[in-house]
Amino acid sequence: MEKNPRIIMSKEDIHNALQKLSQQILVENSPVNDLALVGIRSKGVELARRMIRFIQHISGVSLPLGVIDTTLYRDDLSSSSYKPVLKKTEIDFVIDNKDIVLVDDVLYTGRTIRAALDALTDLGRPKTIKLAVLIDRGHRELPISADYVGLTIKTSQDESVKVTLEETGEDDGVLILPFPEVTRW
Repeated sequence: MEKNPRIIMSKEDIHNALQKLSQQILVENSPVNDLALVGIRSKGVELARRMIRFIQHISGVSLPLGVIDTTLYRDDLSSSSYKPVLKKTEIDFVIDNKDIVLVDDVLYTGRTIRAALDALTDLGRPKTIKLAVLIDRGHRELPISADYVGLTIKTSQDESVKVTLEETGEDDGVLILPFPEVTRW
C-alpha cells in the first residue's frame, strides 16, 4: 500500500458532485414543499448547506436545513476510550410528515447513519428519510445504502477517506490516507 495521500476529488469534482446530487434530489422530490435537508455533524452540515444553495439556484425554493449530532446515539460510546464532545442538534422545523434527506460526507460502516436515524426519529416521524453522501467507500457493517451518491470508491480496510472543506479551514478535496490518519467513523 502506498503511504502518501492520494487525492481522489478536487474542489471542482466536489462542486460538480454536489450539483449533481442536488439535481437528483429535486427530480425525485418534486414538488419540494415538504422537503428538508439534515446534515450530520460536522462535514455533512457544510455539504447540506452547499446543496441547499444549489437547490435554491435551480428551483428558486429555499429548503430548511437541520443539523444533527449523533454522539449520544453511537453504539461505541461504552467501548471506546474516545472522549466524545457533545454538540447541539439544531432542527427548528417540525419533521413530522416531511421528506428528509440526511447528508453526510463519507458512508463507511453505516453506524453513523444508524445513529442519525435513531436521533431523527426521536424528534418525530418523517414521511420519508433518504441519504445523500459525497463518498461511498463500502465496507458496510449494517444494511444501509445511500439514495444519492457523489462518488463510489473501493478502499481497503487499511485506508481512510478524508474530506476537507473550505468551511473547516482547508482546501476542498477528498483524500485517501493510510488508516490511522483518520478515525474509522
